[in-house]
Amino acid sequence: MLYVAVRWFFAGATAVAAAALLTSCAVGPDFRVPAAPDITRYTREPLARLTSGADVPGGQSQRFVEGRDIPQDWWRLFRSPALNALIASALANNPNLQSALASLRAAKQALYAQEGKFFPLVQANFNPTQQRTSAVLSPIPASGASVFSLDTAQVLVSYTFDVWGLNRRTVESLEALADVQRFQVEAAYLALTANVTVAAITEASLQGQIDATNELISINTKMLDILRRQLNAGYANRNDVAVQEAALAQVKATLPPLRKALAQQHDLLAALIGAYPSGAPSRTFRLAELHLPADLPVSVPSQLIEQRPDVRAAEEQLHSASAQIGVATANLLPTFTISADAGFMNTALAHLLAPQNVFWDLAGNATQTVFDGGTLLHQLEGAKDTYQAAAWTYQGTVIGAVQNVADTLRAIQNDADALRAAQDFERAAKTSFDLAQQQMQSGNANVLLLLNAQQAYLQSIIQVVEARAARLSDTAALFQALGGGWWSRAEMPAAKILDVSTNRTKPIAEQRNTP
Repeated sequence: MLYVAVRWFFAGATAVAAAALLTSCAVGPDFRVPAAPDITRYTREPLARLTSGADVPGGQSQRFVEGRDIPQDWWRLFRSPALNALIASALANNPNLQSALASLRAAKQALYAQEGKFFPLVQANFNPTQQRTSAVLSPIPASGASVFSLDTAQVLVSYTFDVWGLNRRTVESLEALADVQRFQVEAAYLALTANVTVAAITEASLQGQIDATNELISINTKMLDILRRQLNAGYANRNDVAVQEAALAQVKATLPPLRKALAQQHDLLAALIGAYPSGAPSRTFRLAELHLPADLPVSVPSQLIEQRPDVRAAEEQLHSASAQIGVATANLLPTFTISADAGFMNTALAHLLAPQNVFWDLAGNATQTVFDGGTLLHQLEGAKDTYQAAAWTYQGTVIGAVQNVADTLRAIQNDADALRAAQDFERAAKTSFDLAQQQMQSGNANVLLLLNAQQAYLQSIIQVVEARAARLSDTAALFQALGGGWWSRAEMPAAKILDVSTNRTKPIAEQRNTP
């Protein structure tokens, strides 16, 4: 009989639930995807198709190609095997990326847990008791004993009908929040790959500046030796030698800050790949190993909002806030619940499952809040205000994304012009420096002229190095600003579990546990 009662309940509850779902509605607004920005280009003036070029390594012109898709592994366009290996290590071991993946799994589990409320709650209970009844009361058991044992085994089932869509809107909100976290994973992935790329470029730039400084130190040391020989031969005075000694010391003084910055850049790369400073890569990047991509894809603004992870995350935050209005609205309306329990009860455990010991009951419940001091009404108004806040946040995120792309496009154009100007400066400074050295070697020493020439030459070399690095860095920034091609990737990065007690990790296979 217990089986018959439970089966009857499930059949009835299923039929009533199906009817309720077919006739019910989800209160609150249905979410609409925000409109794309009403613009056709990023800059006020039309974007030039080509940047300027310069006759130096990394100085070729770059071409903007509108509508071209961004490759998911965009950093491979720099054609550096060392950079590819470093990014692969970072994607496998970076703690921030793994933290974002764990947060995504938690958000999905919260969604799956809420989806479980679409099904009835079934619980089993066994309750053995020993009790005594008062002598002034009628004895409870049929035997008339006042002291007896009572064993109860039962199944309890309850179901709350989602008439107004309360649970559906809650699931919708949690699903949007899970999507927020998914796009935050994509943002972390994109930021990590861009940061590693820019860090490698910065390291190459610093190494280039150190090489240029060492070269100039060598030249100044040779010039100082010449002046000292000329002083001994009587062709130069002590003041000329002192000026050159000061110039050499000045150039040497620029070396420690560069070495300091390079060492710190090594530490940054180690942190990005999830290692300690002592585990930093042993090799150093050089600008000659990083090739400037010639063709740069440029998405139109209407595509950008679909590609930027931060914009998509802001959109899903707006979606969640919209669903919460429905949740707050449904809380104002009555709830309908049906519950039942059935089981066996007897004073002897050995005969508990006998047919005559069956009991069951079935009950329905409708609840409507009549007075709560305005709590539910204010929660509804607060949900609407939260939606407005999310809407303005989304608008600001879109504007910021478009600004980011526009700034990067302008930077790339001006980087090319800056490299050409730096090349012209370096060529002129080299000529001036060579003439000053020739005069010094011929005995027609003009130490002040030589000093000015070598300072200008050092500055020009460093400007060329910095300009080459800026072109590479801003190219990487453009790929990041356009979204980084995450939509072409079939799978998420591999997730891991960290055992903090041993500091060991192991891979995890994501799975969904549903009723």
